[in-house]
Amino acid sequence: MKKITVLLADDHAIVREGLRALLEIEPDIEVVGEAETGRQAVRRTQRLLPEVVVIDIAMPQLNGLEAARQILKAVPATRVLILSAHRDDEYVEEAIRIGAAGYLIKQTSAHVLPEAIRKAHNGETYLDPSISKRLVDRRQDEPRGATGWHQAGKVRLTSREVEILQLIAEGAANKQTADALGISIKTVEKHRQNLMRKLHIHDTAGLTRYAIASGIIESGIRIVIE
Repeated sequence: MKKITVLLADDHAIVREGLRALLEIEPDIEVVGEAETGRQAVRRTQRLLPEVVVIDIAMPQLNGLEAARQILKAVPATRVLILSAHRDDEYVEEAIRIGAAGYLIKQTSAHVLPEAIRKAHNGETYLDPSISKRLVDRRQDEPRGATGWHQAGKVRLTSREVEILQLIAEGAANKQTADALGISIKTVEKHRQNLMRKLHIHDTAGLTRYAIASGIIESGIRIVIE
C-alpha cells in the first residue's frame, strides 16, 4: 500500500517528535521530513515533495501562513494543513483564503490529525470541529472583507514585505536578512523604508510591535538564521 508522505513543520522539537510518534503507528502515513523554521519548510517541501505538509503558524524566519502560501505556489500538488494553538477566525479565514487544506487546533484529540491528513490527501478540506460551526455562522452574518491576517488598518503587504518584517521583528540585522533571503543589503533597506512608509512607522521597535499585534510573530519568539 502506497503511504501518504508528510512533512512536519514546528519550531519545537518535542512537538515534532510527538506528531511523528502519533503518525508512525498509522499504516498508510509516512513522515518523510521535518522543519523547524518556515523557510526550512518551504525548502524541504521543494526538495522532498511530500503530499501533505503539517505546519504551525508561529514559526521563526517565516510564519506558517506565509510559508504555506509559498509552498502552495512552488509545489501546487502538495496539500497544507495548519496545526496551531490559535483559534482566531482571522487566522482560519486567511488559511482558507491562501488555499490550505485544513486548520486544526493543537488541543484537539490525537485521532483527528491522521483523519485530516487523509482528507487533505483526498482533496477534501478539514476544519477543526471546534471552529467550523463558528466560522460558518460568522460568514453568514458578515460579508467577507478583503483584508488578510497581516493587514491591520487594511494595509496590504506583499509576500516579500511580510518576510522582511518578520525578520526585522525577530531581531535580524540587515546583513542577516539579506543572507537569509538571498538579496542585497540595499534591497533589504529599501523594503524596510517601504514598510515604514506604508505603515506610518518610523523605528524598528514600532515595526516589531506591529508584527506582534498582527500575528506575524509571537512575543518572545526566537530567531533561527540558516
